[in-house]
Amino acid sequence: MECEFPTVNANTDEIKEIFDSVKTIAVLGLSPDETKASHRVAKYLQEHGYKIVPVYPKGETILGEKVYNSLADIPFEVDMVDIFRKPAALDAVADACIKRGDVKVFWAQQGIVNNEAAQKAKDAGMKVVQNQCAMVDHRNIYA
Repeated sequence: MECEFPTVNANTDEIKEIFDSVKTIAVLGLSPDETKASHRVAKYLQEHGYKIVPVYPKGETILGEKVYNSLADIPFEVDMVDIFRKPAALDAVADACIKRGDVKVFWAQQGIVNNEAAQKAKDAGMKVVQNQCAMVDHRNIYA
């Protein structure tokens, strides 16, 4: 697998603005397994006042929240999409975010970079963060 360096990415001031403005975060690939990074990060964000929306192919609830099979299935506004998926999946995720029309932030977690998808999201007006952990960045800004 070839690693990509993020050429489209928010800076620290933009990341602080993101955390100050978003309220609802759809977490793509949120695992019910408490040992997985997606679960730990979502739980942390939930504990810090964000509404978490699990997007996962199976299950009814994760972290006490209703699970949706896809972004398109979420019937209310989503401010940010926090992505725990392989880089190749990000093109479809960017398309789904654009189709929704309400997503303001496209966040690909640590180790996940897809510059083409990121540029597509940015061109559609979203703030973009790649290869960074939302939990670590939040802790660094607010600790």
